[in-house]
Amino acid sequence: MKIIIAGAGEVGFHLAKLLSYESQEITLIDIDKDSLAYADTHLDIKVIRGDATSRAILKDARIEDSELFIAVTASETTNITACVLAKQLGSDKTIARITNPEFIRHKDELGFTKLGIDELISPESLAASEIEVSLKQSSFKDAYEFEDGALKMAGLVLSSQALFVGKTVKEAAKIFPEIHFVPIAIQRFGAQNTIIPRGDTVFQKGDTVVFITTEDGGEELCRLTGKANRDIKNVMVLGGSKIGYKTSRELAEKGINVKLFVENKERAFDFADDLPKVLVLHGDGKNVDLLEEENISDMDAFIAVGENSETNIMSCLVAKSKNVKKTVALVENMDYFELSQSVGISTLINKKLLAANTIFRYIRKGEVVAMTKLNNMNAELLEFEVKASSAICNKYIKKLDFPRSAIIGGVIRDGVGQIALGDFKIRKGDLVVVCSLLQSIKGVEKLFR
Repeated sequence: MKIIIAGAGEVGFHLAKLLSYESQEITLIDIDKDSLAYADTHLDIKVIRGDATSRAILKDARIEDSELFIAVTASETTNITACVLAKQLGSDKTIARITNPEFIRHKDELGFTKLGIDELISPESLAASEIEVSLKQSSFKDAYEFEDGALKMAGLVLSSQALFVGKTVKEAAKIFPEIHFVPIAIQRFGAQNTIIPRGDTVFQKGDTVVFITTEDGGEELCRLTGKANRDIKNVMVLGGSKIGYKTSRELAEKGINVKLFVENKERAFDFADDLPKVLVLHGDGKNVDLLEEENISDMDAFIAVGENSETNIMSCLVAKSKNVKKTVALVENMDYFELSQSVGISTLINKKLLAANTIFRYIRKGEVVAMTKLNNMNAELLEFEVKASSAICNKYIKKLDFPRSAIIGGVIRDGVGQIALGDFKIRKGDLVVVCSLLQSIKGVEKLFR
């Protein structure tokens, strides 16, 4: 697949890196010489220095042969213009990174598709949405929702309190026959490889386990694992960023009490005018004395979304030391992911990964509705729509030649999520959620084409 990426910044470089691992033909365009030089020496891709809104530069990149054009420069105007030109010059699909969330909410009304832009993505909006889902499922380390919560992903670390520790998946199913969740991925404590669980897989203390649950299955999972899914009523947010602004606004609109720390004085006053339901505080949210003055110990959640990953991590550790149960950190450095989870931060957010997940839907074969990569696991969670021509259509799950290192987690039919076992028959129009190790994705894709 020939893919052209405009913008060699953090998001563009990360996308080029991930896509080059999959043997895609990648061309990266940017006006910055140093960014391109770094990408050229570290990735197996083609680089072109120039303006992505230039017809000559796009022609040099062979835009007419491209199946996907992705514009992720720092300029929203450049991204929109480049996508419009790319479509006119022959690119099959285009994706533009934008900063104005209104563009996404009113995409059809504003006619972006007619202009030639197939998808709009805002990493900041994606991050804010991820935080909101994380707070809704506060007891889980990782969370994701399919079709507004018809099926949910829930990740957690098993403690000795979990009732099925020491039992196989099959034994646990017999003891809890009415359970509305299923394990789809396991990573042993201290291990690097990801296990797709089967009937004889034994749950062990310290396992990081990812489950798929139905709409009400999360509460059952909490009871059986000794977790408490507490209501989030009071939240402290650190960071005068776009994510901090958007997160604070959306949480306050849902009736949550929000305190937002903004270090820049002018921005703090602007935020206070724009966010009447949020208590905006001018000050350094890294200051422990100031946090204590604002009763950090009374908070149900602490969210650190400042510009500096290290500051976000350290602030969450301070919040944890003050007995705040739910901590969320924005972490841009990928190397910090495993480290910060090992020290006890509840949830990590990475804008580059969120943007990549959205874009990867266009790389995968079959009708992919949604997808997410599992943090610190070499697995993907994909939602496919079943077509009449799909090999999986009108077949029972137990009759499928499904890859061993992949598993069907659940099916959404007519808006209702179901845990689908062997006797479940797949139909046209079903939305099927699959967890697959990376080496089996192509085999899974064939079943849904």
